Amino acid sequence: MESVKRLSSDWRYPTTLLCVYGFFSTVKPLEPFLIPFLTGPDKNLTTEQVNNQIFPVWTYSYLSVLVPVFLLTDWLRYKPVVVFQCVMLFITTALLRWTESVPAMQAMQFCYGVVTASDVAYFSYIYSVVDLKRYRKATSYSRSVQLLGYTVGSVLGQLLVSFNLMSYNNILVFTLVLTAIALVASCLLPMPQRSMFFHRKHSGQRASEEGAKRHRGGSEDEEHDSQTSNTSLGDKGDKKGQGVKEDEDSEEIKGAASCSQVVLQLWRDFRQCYSSRQLLYWSVWWAMATCGYNQTVNYVQVLWEHVQPSQNFSIYNGGVEAASNLLSAATAYGIGFTEVRWEQWGELALGGFSGLGAAALFLMTFTGNIWVCYTTYTIFKCLYMLLITIAMYQIAADLSMERYALVFGANNFGALLLQTIITSVVVDSGALGLPIIPQFIIYASYFSAISVVFLLRGIFSVCKAQRIKKEQSSLNGKQSEICEEHKF
Repeated sequence: MESVKRLSSDWRYPTTLLCVYGFFSTVKPLEPFLIPFLTGPDKNLTTEQVNNQIFPVWTYSYLSVLVPVFLLTDWLRYKPVVVFQCVMLFITTALLRWTESVPAMQAMQFCYGVVTASDVAYFSYIYSVVDLKRYRKATSYSRSVQLLGYTVGSVLGQLLVSFNLMSYNNILVFTLVLTAIALVASCLLPMPQRSMFFHRKHSGQRASEEGAKRHRGGSEDEEHDSQTSNTSLGDKGDKKGQGVKEDEDSEEIKGAASCSQVVLQLWRDFRQCYSSRQLLYWSVWWAMATCGYNQTVNYVQVLWEHVQPSQNFSIYNGGVEAASNLLSAATAYGIGFTEVRWEQWGELALGGFSGLGAAALFLMTFTGNIWVCYTTYTIFKCLYMLLITIAMYQIAADLSMERYALVFGANNFGALLLQTIITSVVVDSGALGLPIIPQFIIYASYFSAISVVFLLRGIFSVCKAQRIKKEQSSLNGKQSEICEEHKF
């Protein structure tokens, strides 16, 4: 019993379970073939229905539930929302398998929007159950395993479709089994006792724990004890000599801030974070580029079907998604080994690489060759992953964990807001309802505008930095001359 308790208190236990959940919840073999499935004999939907009536619902759903889910996630301390996310993913897959009408597919997209909005629980959970010094390693594991899940799902789907091993419907049943495994893993996750906003540690408790860690000398066994002590919200800091149970109740009352207090504190932190002009520029690019990227990825299968209407080439969609994921991961990983002063050259890089992304989108739109379309899509995806990695690093460099979550969430909300506007005007059948080619011309032009803005801003920043450097050099030279004169 003691060994089980020790195991559950170790940081590896929740990290492993979260990785198991992240892997099985992202293995989706049918995802690269969603358009052929919906427009094929299984569902008998038209491309226009899928493009202009069904897919826009995901954007509206995601936007409508993002903020409530964000606050609810922190208030409920992550695990319930992780479990809820998996349940909604199961419902999404079941609706996709056993329903056929347009309203049913719209309901499926709404559920999937809730699933996407609940990702905040997955990425925030680990920070509430591991020590600060384990953040980087735990984050690396949880993010990498998700990418591995997407890649395995794409490769698996490619093999199942290429060799005709399973029908689309049977692939969905297989996906339900994988989701059920993820659901079991989510239920086994330990319940955190604190969160970033509603259930925060107080300075007295934090100082007490840090003092205890300094006296432990870093041994592994005592580190396990540290993890166990982190789950109780009161102990050594109690000056009145009350029992442990009373301490926990007292700290819980103090730690559980009211919603109005949390929202007020979030607003203060928000204003202080975005008062930094440098952070503001990177965040603007993040929101604008992520909006365009999401639109491209969401509707690219429709474009592929337009470029090559026959079913012969759609069987390669899984391979293309797998290759683009792996290359994107390699690109993002490689950026960590570059020795570039991104604070000086970053905006110029944002503009230049965004321009290359716009060129890839234009070529993807006007080519009649499906292989060129596949290649340019992969290039576009790699360029975005390269830049978003730089942006994430630059923004996170000087932020605490609470502000890290706030700024990243605000940037994604801004991206989603822009995406909702574009979807409601350009894609939705209730507005313009444009065909896929005019849509992608707009997306490519959108990235061209981003490129121009940030190229101009980058050139201005570099010129300003060079001018300041020259003025500083001139000033240093004059000071040296004055010093030499005084010597004589």
